[in-house]
Amino acid sequence: ALYSGAAEDEFRNLFHWVGFFIATPTLLYSGYPFFHNSISGLRSRYLTMDLPIAIGATATYIYSTYITFTGSLDGEVFFDTVVNFIFVILIGRYLEALSKRNALSATRRMLELQPKLATLIEAGVQKTVPIRSVKAGDLVLVRPGENIPVDGIVTEGESVVDESMLTGESQPIRKQPEDSVVAGSINGEGAFVVRAKHVLRHTALAKIIALMDEAQTSKAPIQTLADKIVPWFVVITLTLATLTFMYWVGSDFEKALLAAASVLVVTCPCAFGMATPMSIAVASGVGASNGILIKQGVALEKLSSVTHYVFDKTGTLTEGKLRLVKRFTAEGISPQTVLQIAASAEQQSEHGIAKTIISAAQQENLPLLEISRFNASPGRGVEADIEGQKILVGTAEWMTLHDIKLNGEWQSQVNQLEQQGISGVFVARDQKLIGILGLFDTLRDDAKNVIADMLAQGLKVTVLSGDRQLVVDSVTADLGNIQRLAEVLPAEKRQVIQRLQQQGDFVAMVGDGINDSPALIQADVGIALASGTDVSIESADIILSHNQLSQVALARQLAARTLRTIRQNIVLSISYNVIMVPLAMMALVSPLLAAITMPISSLLVIGNAARISRIVKR
Repeated sequence: ALYSGAAEDEFRNLFHWVGFFIATPTLLYSGYPFFHNSISGLRSRYLTMDLPIAIGATATYIYSTYITFTGSLDGEVFFDTVVNFIFVILIGRYLEALSKRNALSATRRMLELQPKLATLIEAGVQKTVPIRSVKAGDLVLVRPGENIPVDGIVTEGESVVDESMLTGESQPIRKQPEDSVVAGSINGEGAFVVRAKHVLRHTALAKIIALMDEAQTSKAPIQTLADKIVPWFVVITLTLATLTFMYWVGSDFEKALLAAASVLVVTCPCAFGMATPMSIAVASGVGASNGILIKQGVALEKLSSVTHYVFDKTGTLTEGKLRLVKRFTAEGISPQTVLQIAASAEQQSEHGIAKTIISAAQQENLPLLEISRFNASPGRGVEADIEGQKILVGTAEWMTLHDIKLNGEWQSQVNQLEQQGISGVFVARDQKLIGILGLFDTLRDDAKNVIADMLAQGLKVTVLSGDRQLVVDSVTADLGNIQRLAEVLPAEKRQVIQRLQQQGDFVAMVGDGINDSPALIQADVGIALASGTDVSIESADIILSHNQLSQVALARQLAARTLRTIRQNIVLSISYNVIMVPLAMMALVSPLLAAITMPISSLLVIGNAARISRIVKR
């Protein structure tokens, strides 16, 4: 009404008061977040991005209130400006929130996999209970088509289960008694009972979600720099607004007020502040959707700078599915006896070799013998007493340390095995060698292509293994011109990484996340391949939950794309300010127009960050 003539007649004061009663609750209620964040920042001695908005809105409102209460005929009120630019800024933030939610949809999809209810079986009675009521050890019924609510072991029934969201396995996996299942996977047409092992935040699904949340809220070094710049940006904004006001106030107070308010609003560095976190949030979501779990945003920045990749052999470059393929025994001792003794000695070990030997004994229905005085030496072997006899199972070096020597016949057998890429595990009883178990593992299907691509990009590649040199050379023969380091103990792998770093290399270590923990921690970037139920989050910076080596290359591409997007977003936000600030200082931009363009710049940053997801669609 004031713009269409009411400002010139007797209704002028009426509409001023109408504007006052509309603008006051708008400023106090809708504008409350700006004031709250500004005051909290000032108390913490940190200038937030909401401070210029709060000052601009308050100054315009106070001037308009002064004109209204005094009834002055020399000035105009700008309650409409206060209401409009608060409205527009909040609309912009709402659109930003929608865009962020879409960008972080991977996290939301993961959360939706966790059922809220479970069918508990107690004393043969089924009852539906909230998932929070289920404890480890409880029996849970999983009906056809349901999401499995807990990590656990199938006790009865069988079905096929879709674990693609967690492990990347595209084909449903048949589950029967004694098989493990993970929360969030989808049951097929059968029904089965699961004994809960892990529930709620202890499940593999919860750990993955926690990793995503941690990555999306973490700060990379480039973001830390941006956070340090923002307060200075706000100081510059306040200074420019003051200078603008002082320049125009001599000729036109209202023009000076509006121009200063425009500067305050237009330079709000929202786009600059979200340039990095938005990119990292999107990258974390994209990575998680493709089995790349990024523990910290800093890992993305570091990964793009890696010059040397170091791979553990067993379980990383190879399938990690060892098979017992050869057995040599001393005269008078059966192959079954050697296998039974070895499996019994290894029964308290968690090593992959131990599990392979025990599994082979179980397949032949060989019972495990009772042992005592068990002791394990990482990378070498184990020792234990069985029926008063000292048993040793391990490497040739482990035998040598216990003064057990290989004669010419044994050495010949070992050489034959190693030339075929078969690792020999030696079994001794009371200081006498009684047999050799030959274990074989094959390269992953994608190992050759991944290593070839890295070499083509000029990256250095090293393979570390505790196996003998002949075995390592044989297994990795197809991988081209790479460095191969054999007979390296777990504790020595860290020293290898240190040596490479001292030579000026920026190193990424790719391992299984358990035996390679010291090396993963020492490396500039630690990358662990893990199954969906054994996600290692302690040592590695990045976990590849789909257990595919090709994800190492995808993680590198994702890191490079994210860093490039962050730099683009920073340039976008700075360019916006370089263009708009001079226009606002020249009083060519109204507060309302400033309020419109400011969220647009933020949406451009969000839209550019969302383009990171296209890296997977190529």
